[in-house]
Amino acid sequence: MADWGLSNRLARMMSPHSGNTVMLAVDHGYFMGPTRRLENARATIAPLLPHADALALTRGILRSSVPSGSTVPIVLRVSGGATILKEDLSDEAITVSMRDAVRLNASAVAMSIFVGAPHEHDSLVNLSKLVNDGEEVGVPVMAITAVGKELEKRDQRYLALACRVAVEHGAHLVKTYYCDGFEKVVEACPVPIVVAGGPKLDSDRAVLELAHAAIKQGAHGIDMGRNVWQSDHPVAMLKGLRAVVHDKATAAEALDLLNGEKARAPTLAPA
Repeated sequence: MADWGLSNRLARMMSPHSGNTVMLAVDHGYFMGPTRRLENARATIAPLLPHADALALTRGILRSSVPSGSTVPIVLRVSGGATILKEDLSDEAITVSMRDAVRLNASAVAMSIFVGAPHEHDSLVNLSKLVNDGEEVGVPVMAITAVGKELEKRDQRYLALACRVAVEHGAHLVKTYYCDGFEKVVEACPVPIVVAGGPKLDSDRAVLELAHAAIKQGAHGIDMGRNVWQSDHPVAMLKGLRAVVHDKATAAEALDLLNGEKARAPTLAPA
C-alpha cells in the first residue's frame, strides 16, 4: 500500500466527485521558449487557475508567475536539458532535486521518458531514480510518454508499450496521447492515465471530442495546454473540458456550454 502522504498528494489532484482531473499544462517554455500566448505566463495562468484541478509547470514559472497563496496542486516539471533547436529532444536529465520539489510543496513531479529514442536508457534510469527519491518523501511521479518531433509514434502499440514501461519503472501516473484503440493502452496500464492535448487542434469541437473519447475509454483526466490557452476563449474552453471530464457531458453538450461562455466573455486579441 502506498504511503499516506503519497496517496494524499495524488488525491489532491483528483476530483472526489468524478475521480478524474483537469490539469492545465504550462510547462512548454522549458524547451520551446516563449510559446504563443504563453509569452506572459502570469497573465495566461491567472484567469485559468480557478478552473484547474492541478497546474503542470516548471519551478521557474511557479516562483515567478503563480501567487504563493494559490491552493491549486502543483505538478512540477523536473526534467529538461534540450530545446526545440535540437533535432533530438530526448537528451534530457533530471534538473530539479526532490528537496526543491518538497520545498515548493509540489503534489507530484513529472518527467518525460523517450521510449525508442536515442536516450531511452537515460530517461528510464532517471525515472527509476526519481521514483526512488519520491517514495522516500511521499511525492508521486508522473511519467510523460514524450515522442519528441516524431508525432507519428502516437499509435496504440507504441503508447501501450511506453505507458507500461513507465509503470514497470514505478511511475504513479502516466501522461500520454489519445490514439485509435486507446482502451488497450488503458487496459495495459495499472495506474491512472491523463491525456495530453498535443499541438493546437483545428476546432473547439475537436478538443472536446478528444477529451470525451479519452474519458469514455478509461482515462482519469486530461493535461492540456495549447488547446486551452491558445484558444480565443481559454476560460470557456477549460469550463467545457471540465464538463466532459467531471460531469460526463458529451462533446456536443460541452460545446453548447463553451459557446454560452463565449457569448459572455471577451475574445482574446490575435497573438
